[in-house]
Amino acid sequence: MPECQNCESFVTRDYVRVFAPQDSEDPRVCPHCEDKLRDGADVRDARAKRVTS
Repeated sequence: MPECQNCESFVTRDYVRVFAPQDSEDPRVCPHCEDKLRDGADVRDARAKRVTS
């Protein structure tokens, strides 16, 4: 099962296919990460905490 390299949360294979780097089985960050964000091809620290519903 794929999981986030940052927070180790479960992610779907579709999420990996769309958002993980090519030839990678696990994304670097996911929607559950409060401290990191995708920024184009890079990952950066979040400037503010995310609000989840």
